[in-house]
Amino acid sequence: MRVLVIGSGAREHALVLALSKDPSVVALACAPGNAGIAGAAEIRGVDVADAAAVVALAVDWAADLVVIGPETPLVAGAADAVRAAGIACFGPSAAAARIEGSKAFAKDVMAAAGVPTASSEVVDNPARLDAALNHFGPTWVVKDDGLAAGKGVVVTADRAVARAHAMTLLDNGHPVLLESFLDGPEVSLFCLVDGSSVVPLLPAQDFKRVGDGDTGPNTGGMGAYAPLPWASPDLVDTIVTTCVQPVVDELARRGTPFTGLLYAGLALTSSSGPQVIEFNCRFGDPETQSVLSLLRTPLSTVLLAASTGTLAALPPLDWSPDYAVTVVVAAEGYPNRPRTGDVIGGSEAEGVLHAGTRRREDGAIVSTGGRVLSVVGTGESLALARDDAYRKIAAIHLTGSHHRTDIALKAANGAITP
Repeated sequence: MRVLVIGSGAREHALVLALSKDPSVVALACAPGNAGIAGAAEIRGVDVADAAAVVALAVDWAADLVVIGPETPLVAGAADAVRAAGIACFGPSAAAARIEGSKAFAKDVMAAAGVPTASSEVVDNPARLDAALNHFGPTWVVKDDGLAAGKGVVVTADRAVARAHAMTLLDNGHPVLLESFLDGPEVSLFCLVDGSSVVPLLPAQDFKRVGDGDTGPNTGGMGAYAPLPWASPDLVDTIVTTCVQPVVDELARRGTPFTGLLYAGLALTSSSGPQVIEFNCRFGDPETQSVLSLLRTPLSTVLLAASTGTLAALPPLDWSPDYAVTVVVAAEGYPNRPRTGDVIGGSEAEGVLHAGTRRREDGAIVSTGGRVLSVVGTGESLALARDDAYRKIAAIHLTGSHHRTDIALKAANGAITP
């Protein structure tokens, strides 16, 4: 099978690494890729937001399967265009990808499907904002209704901060979604979906705040771990039954069946059990780096099954018994204005996945974005996986870089309860 991966982040690096170990994959390419991905796949150039360009590349390269990583091309209809060209594609249609592209749409689908989620209100006019804020908080949850790369959310006990964020979004022409705050530990569950069948992957937990102790602004994600040693044995089945399958069934009922990766972000509330925070239409970053490092089943097999409506015929997925911890190394200034162009040392070691990197003509690898590297550690326990990840980070050199030192620490210490 010839597999083309679309995207350039550490999520795509994780996908490429898993596919490169798959004996069914005879040729592997990634567009536009990065310096790390170049070591495992052929690199091609493409504008991921241009569906026609994605299709042209897939046809020219004679891809048997296209795997679209980022949400932007999915929401723009790239998967529709690839399938229209007669090529199998892992990723939902534009209509189904609205589950991430519009939080208001997602809330409507969840309401119709009877899925437990936070109460919410959409505000598209500044004149209605103050009255709407009175219906929530403290704590206030303020979200950009559209795509925001994980950084369009503010969770705060300060009404003035909540109002300021909402006004910034409205001033930029973005509708605002206000939600009730959900307590309890958060869980990310990735599910393979073929339009009707659902196959869950390992549950994970990610860390959105930039600083230790969940301080500072939200980011695209500063780390993750999988699986969850504190989770109840029936947690995944409960989430699939009450949250994921009903949404898959509702999208099919509307004539927009979902195929690809449906990502449920949830809070395990103290009073009402699992409640959906959001749905995403693709693999999450950085959870993917942890989850795929533990998958033993050949990845192309499951991605193709989801793309061709044959998930129900798959045998159970085979997983390593280990744990995996991913820690993101970010550039100086991230998540605001990251410094770029710095040489990175130690970035070609095993377990170091690239996100914002490129190789200069002189051979040096330099930073090109905010989240530069994802460092994955594995071990027989969460504590050993943490040790492995942070040992690898100690060998990386990037001027001004920063990372959280507490990824998975509470879970490793037994300080999280469902």
